[in-house]
Amino acid sequence: MITPGNTSGSSEVTLTEIGGLLLGGKWWILTSTLLGLALGLAWALSATPIYRAEVLLAPTSERGQSGGISGLGGQLGGLASLAGMSIGGAGGREVEAVATLESRALTDQFVSDEKLLPVLFGDQWDAKQNQWLVDDPAQVPTLWDANKLFAKKIRTVEQDGATGLVTLSIEWKDPEQAAHWASELVSRTNERMRNRAISSAEKNLAYLKRQLEQNSIAEIRTAIYKLIESELKTSMLAQGDEEYAFRVLDPAVVPQEPVRPQKKVIVLLGLVLGFMLSSFAVMVVGFSRRR
Repeated sequence: MITPGNTSGSSEVTLTEIGGLLLGGKWWILTSTLLGLALGLAWALSATPIYRAEVLLAPTSERGQSGGISGLGGQLGGLASLAGMSIGGAGGREVEAVATLESRALTDQFVSDEKLLPVLFGDQWDAKQNQWLVDDPAQVPTLWDANKLFAKKIRTVEQDGATGLVTLSIEWKDPEQAAHWASELVSRTNERMRNRAISSAEKNLAYLKRQLEQNSIAEIRTAIYKLIESELKTSMLAQGDEEYAFRVLDPAVVPQEPVRPQKKVIVLLGLVLGFMLSSFAVMVVGFSRRR
């Protein structure tokens, strides 16, 4: 218990005693505070700066698909389902686009094509000898390791629940690489989904043409023709639209300032910790001696 007065002969600790101990150990406190400041400054200056590049995206709608096919749901829903075509589901492409952007398959292909394993794990790579600095082959970084690193420390995908806009963030020590990776991942997502849509449309068209040859009922043939028209439209839109999954509203630029470490915060933290720890140590030693 701390009381503001003199309590000689009592076991209580007074503010006067605490002040006396701190004053008596002022040089220790000053030295330790300066040491904490120096350590914080050294840490801030030696830490690797990390930069963040961001891309603001708008998921595209399923143009030319949902309207025509949905209208045929009552007429030929079963046939469309057999062909693998969706009846409605206007938000399907948006969900698929975000999932593709975060997918392991996309990341693996990107790391392989860009030859990023030596870049991501540079501390284990000998650039002069062009080989890994590990004796055990089992310790050589793999695409699995790269994917974990991307998911945990490099890539962040956030979607605004109110607007639906998606922000892709890439954090890396090289600002130019961070901007390039962000742009390239978006481009590859668009390309992957565009190719997938074209392939799906071609498969559906082949199926519908077979059904057309096998049916002579006028109503069914009319419905099949409408489905064929819808799939042709989907294929043409996909082939002519480079931003098939995401529209880039705000492209990635090379960041000029790092997001971490926050040097001022680290230096201030070192200063405060140095003062607090040294003050506590002085009081503990002082009261121990008195006892």
